[in-house]
Amino acid sequence: MTRPRSPLWLLAGAVSLLALLPSTHGAAQEAQTDAPALTIDDLALDARSYRSLTITSEGELSLRLGDAAQTETCNRRGATQSSAHFGRNGQLTPREFEMAKTAWAYFERSYQEETGLVNAVGSFPSTTLWDTASYISALVAAHELCVIDKRTFDQRATRLINTLRNLPLYRGEAPNKVYNAATGEMVDYTNQPGEIGMSANDIGRLLVWLQILKERYPHLANGVDNVPMRWNFCNLINEDGRMFGSFTQSDGNTRYVQEGRLGYEEYAAKGFALWGFNVDRAMSPEPVNYIEIFGVRVPYDGRDPRVFKNQNYVLTEGYILDGLEMGWDLPTDRSNDGTIASNGWRAEFAQRIYLVQQRRFEQTGVITARSEHQVEGSPYFVYDTIFADGYPWNTLDPTGEYQPDRAAIAAKAAIGMWALWDTEYTDLLFESVADLSEPDRGFYEGLYENGNGYIPLQTANNNGIILAALLYKVQGPILQRVNQNTQVWDTAFIGTDIRDNKCHPNRMVEEVPYCACANATRLPPVIPAEEFLYCRPVFGGSELGATDCSTVEHDLPLPQVRQVLPSSCPIPELNQ
Repeated sequence: MTRPRSPLWLLAGAVSLLALLPSTHGAAQEAQTDAPALTIDDLALDARSYRSLTITSEGELSLRLGDAAQTETCNRRGATQSSAHFGRNGQLTPREFEMAKTAWAYFERSYQEETGLVNAVGSFPSTTLWDTASYISALVAAHELCVIDKRTFDQRATRLINTLRNLPLYRGEAPNKVYNAATGEMVDYTNQPGEIGMSANDIGRLLVWLQILKERYPHLANGVDNVPMRWNFCNLINEDGRMFGSFTQSDGNTRYVQEGRLGYEEYAAKGFALWGFNVDRAMSPEPVNYIEIFGVRVPYDGRDPRVFKNQNYVLTEGYILDGLEMGWDLPTDRSNDGTIASNGWRAEFAQRIYLVQQRRFEQTGVITARSEHQVEGSPYFVYDTIFADGYPWNTLDPTGEYQPDRAAIAAKAAIGMWALWDTEYTDLLFESVADLSEPDRGFYEGLYENGNGYIPLQTANNNGIILAALLYKVQGPILQRVNQNTQVWDTAFIGTDIRDNKCHPNRMVEEVPYCACANATRLPPVIPAEEFLYCRPVFGGSELGATDCSTVEHDLPLPQVRQVLPSSCPIPELNQ
């Protein structure tokens, strides 16, 4: 939908013209007419646009400029933002800033005051952790782009953290898949009370955005850390680093199943890795296969859906989220270098996901930006894929039924690719969806490929990703690793069984090789010299001694990682 232009005088053309005039009589001299005249092109007044304004005078025409107006600028990050990054770089244009305000309008309209949550779709008071992460995405972007002020940001953030900290948990383990946004109760997909299971993918996405909150806003870190500290991760991450979700069976028992496929799995796994979990297996692309589409070797998950009962949808969203939020970097990368992707294969695959969609347009004329999205009426949701179930450009509903009439240019995919790739094709994508909105409701889901118009639904995920893409243009990857403070998540309950009982990572403990392990390391004392605050340590023997003790405290050191021995160790190979 097209919005009216802002009711402001656009006098840039006039200022430029006046700068060229030698005097107040210059307009008449240039015009070479009896009556002095000055023409100003392209202006808007009281919501009406005009091609030009001509000012004439029977006598001398005198123009005088007042004091220069103060232009409000937005620079929240300052030196912490990336100096350069993949894709588009620079401040938002006035049109793009209006888009940011429009996307934020969704979160104003669908906000639940009591819980601080936001409806996932329109006015229906239901949400998931994935959609809640999209709300945090919107909240951060709206603040950083100066759509909202810090007071509004803090009020909303603290209320949301409080709700997340006190959510009822599925079987007492971790968050349920769905919650009533108005009450915070666990519900099923019809918003009726019930426990239906846990989603590792959704939890992983929320962990990404909780980490972003901690890094960008240290004053929120304590509260943020207390959210996942309640959760038991033992059934979410197994010993070999794979992620598991769960669902409630018809008999009421819980069944745990591996969750995630290529594209989304690695993105969600990074969320867990950012908090110190070992998810190396989930972050690895194996097994991976390729299908050639329009000359592009498109990667897809090699696990056979007939055997593993899980589809291998190839979609845009998992790759663009990784790029916008983390710059396709490894979770351990703290360089904040927006021009180098330390998780190289993710950046490589993302290029292919983008390129094959551009190639489809070039070869067929179909403007393409594929992602899963909501639709009005049955089936209510589709996976609008690049490749799935053996076919390219396959649009499937959750039951696996082919739904070709529901294929669409997804607004979030279009704007996400526009931010990450600065090309003529993404300019076209931008124009396809940039005005697909209502100013007080947010952006619509997308535009149907077959000409059936736009999808008349607004969602948290769509508007949240659009805001993230606009922020990326200005600041680069949104996860900026700048918080050097000690974290409650790392230090809480050290020396107790609580962390082990919930399978929380222990970053204050580091295993080192010993015995038959190569490069054996001599362990320092359990209580290191740095911990001797009131006594001078004496070195010698297996433990430290102490002398010169007093009640005067030395400077407190930062917490140090303590090394411990592993429970087992592989025998090194014999030299041949």
